[in-house]
Amino acid sequence: MPNDIPRTLKVLWGLEERRTRGPQPALSLERIVAAAIEIADRDGLLALSMARLAERLGSAPMSLYRHVADKDELLVFMQDAAPGEPPELPAGWRAGLHTWARALQAVYYRHPWILQASAGRPPLEPGQLAWLDRGLSAFDGTPLNSRERFQAVMATLYYVRGEAQIFAVLLSGGSGVPGDATRSAGSEGSADGFGEIISALVTADRFPALATVIADGLFKVETEDGAFDAGLARLLDGIELLVSTRS
Repeated sequence: MPNDIPRTLKVLWGLEERRTRGPQPALSLERIVAAAIEIADRDGLLALSMARLAERLGSAPMSLYRHVADKDELLVFMQDAAPGEPPELPAGWRAGLHTWARALQAVYYRHPWILQASAGRPPLEPGQLAWLDRGLSAFDGTPLNSRERFQAVMATLYYVRGEAQIFAVLLSGGSGVPGDATRSAGSEGSADGFGEIISALVTADRFPALATVIADGLFKVETEDGAFDAGLARLLDGIELLVSTRS
């Protein structure tokens, strides 16, 4: 067991008991994390501070520090709790991975701040690793080896995360990204607004291929959901080809 595992991860993995400072507090870590998630979901990470969280809970800011060392530690607990339990997967790797991808997309749409908070760091929390484990389980009974299964799940994760990085944030009004310019310009804080602005800026002489896509209405909200499934289907087609060569 490595000696440099952060205390937060030790608590999440049950390797260390939670410590509270002072007398038995009225607050609990679960209640603190749930309230923090509510603030981040509604107003974005920029709006989340220990002072505002304490106000939301009707307690003194110092009461929070009996449970969490600082905001960075709080964010780790939030990322562990927010996704919830991964979905049960139907039979067949393709149906299973499609279900997993759709459920993961829903997580990012409900909690777009996760995309910011988890940027640049691998998932180490048990709550997040449960989702990775469930995705890999879709390939149980297939001829793919461990490396191929992992690569297929990670490719799907990259696809879902990339789509959510654009559309989940736009549909939330830009609240998931720090300093997001879409928040200061009004209507562009939505997928519809984004489509209107990019249509006004892009010209066929400068970006001919992109202009064709825009002219076909593919930046409208009502077409985005179909675009997600279409792109996911193409990704799954590639994985299916790999599975068939191993069969």
